[in-house]
Amino acid sequence: MIPKLFGTDGVRGEANAGVMTVENAVQIGRAIGLLCQRHHKHQRVRVLIGKDTRRSGYLFENAMVAGLCSVGADAYVVGPLPTPGIAFMTVGIRADAGVVISASHNPFADNGIKVFGPDGYKLPDELEAQIERWVAQPQPLQAALATGADIGRAYRLDDAWGRYTVKLKTTFPNDLTLDGVKIAVDAANGAAYKVAPMVLEELGAEVVLLGAKPDGKNINEQCGALHPQALAKAVVDQGCHIGLALDGDADRLVLVDEKGRIVDGDHIMALCAPRMKIRGELRGHAVVATVMSNFGLEMALREHGIALLRTDVGDRHVVGAMRKGGYSLGGEQSGHLVFLDHATTGDGVLAALQVLAIAVREQRPVSELAQAMTTIPQVLINLPVRDKPPIASLAAVSGAISDVTQQLQGFGRVLVRYSGTEKKCRVMVEGQDEDSVRRYAERIASSVQSAIGV
Repeated sequence: MIPKLFGTDGVRGEANAGVMTVENAVQIGRAIGLLCQRHHKHQRVRVLIGKDTRRSGYLFENAMVAGLCSVGADAYVVGPLPTPGIAFMTVGIRADAGVVISASHNPFADNGIKVFGPDGYKLPDELEAQIERWVAQPQPLQAALATGADIGRAYRLDDAWGRYTVKLKTTFPNDLTLDGVKIAVDAANGAAYKVAPMVLEELGAEVVLLGAKPDGKNINEQCGALHPQALAKAVVDQGCHIGLALDGDADRLVLVDEKGRIVDGDHIMALCAPRMKIRGELRGHAVVATVMSNFGLEMALREHGIALLRTDVGDRHVVGAMRKGGYSLGGEQSGHLVFLDHATTGDGVLAALQVLAIAVREQRPVSELAQAMTTIPQVLINLPVRDKPPIASLAAVSGAISDVTQQLQGFGRVLVRYSGTEKKCRVMVEGQDEDSVRRYAERIASSVQSAIGV
């Protein structure tokens, strides 16, 4: 059996352990190089490499360069840059692939590898599977090793962040500016610590900057999209109009309104979609979200004649459904927001610019815009687990889910699923009464913990 490397969002795990070893990174680099050679048949394959600000990024950046060059591919290294920036630059320099070394929102001790194709989209499952086969059975990689003048070269692209900054500014309407808008930005000590404030300031905003002093260990540490409390306080204390919280690789966004209240991805889609429909930009009159999006989003969109289509969790599933159905807006409650007319993956800064354009054009505060939907009470419990047996095989868990579903009487829903990147089981219950919903969620969580908890 071929060992599994790729999860829902690339390879991810504790740096220098498990699947995220230097040895695996070298082999993955070789596999990417060989894959590109076979699919594109250029005289010299070119692969772009970016990363976030984790200390272990140095390990894997150099390992990927070594792997690529060893099979005759050329590596173009850009250093810290948001994941969507790598997707954009991969297309921009006509590279055969783009690699992001990042574990996104995970703690600094983790790291990961995401791979984009020449079109800027994440690799399809079958190509990831091919990489896994070659890493497990590396004879083709050994046969592809280059010698002499055929060994690849490495280059550094120092202007990548500047090119990406220009791209982001083109997504903001030419007839608007951010003059007079005061914005607090929490860059999570991650990949957007330079790009995010620069874009906003060049559009005219006054920026209050948090989480922009990465030291290799403080990425996502009590800051950014996962921990927006400090940002909320800064917004209120410093009289900002809005707060923007990004995660470590800046592919997700959580907003804070001028009153210090959190605005998640569901609310952002709820306020953007109707306006896109009016402008003729909402293809298919539908939004693609995941099974985790709040039922309130579905009800809010329905009022505007907009359908909500749900996928499995993960922005690659959202993007896949968007491409297949020809839709232009999709995302996740957690803040992955995809505006497919502008980007091929979730982009936190780009999403923020879309909301800022609405606020400026309509001269309305974010707190008012966020009323586009009413959140149905939802409780989410994350449980550490030893293993991940099928939920349906756990009789006590299945029984608890069935009982709770009956008690909700059609005015709510239950979702129990495993994380695709961590050893966790997520129990989510929605309903009309928060106290009841919490009791239901705790009951199901208790059954999960008894069955497979650590």
